[in-house]
Amino acid sequence: QVQLVESGGGLVQAGGSLRLSCSASGRTFSAYAMGWFRQAPGKQREFVAGIDWSSSSTSYADSVKGRFTISRDGTKITVYLLMHKLKPEDTAVYYCAADRSPRLTSPDYWGQGTQVTVSS
Repeated sequence: QVQLVESGGGLVQAGGSLRLSCSASGRTFSAYAMGWFRQAPGKQREFVAGIDWSSSSTSYADSVKGRFTISRDGTKITVYLLMHKLKPEDTAVYYCAADRSPRLTSPDYWGQGTQVTVSS
């Protein structure tokens, strides 16, 4: 029903910035909450940031709060993650996610992931 494709990952030095994008396709996609998760080698996938279906509420993991910003475009079918002051601990595969619920709670759809590597 829904396909998600991430882009914007890459290699950056600590303290640098990146912006991830997630392009979505599917029926009635604008009604979905969206967000980002990440998974580092040897670790479980963890929540990073979420934005509700109305784009009026956002949430962040404590580890990224104040450094990352999630947003959606006017069509609500594209979600972005602006990452500032990146740290080596941010190195992971970042996955875009979509949830049928108004809030990002239990994602129904996942992208394939984009690699973010932060060097020290």
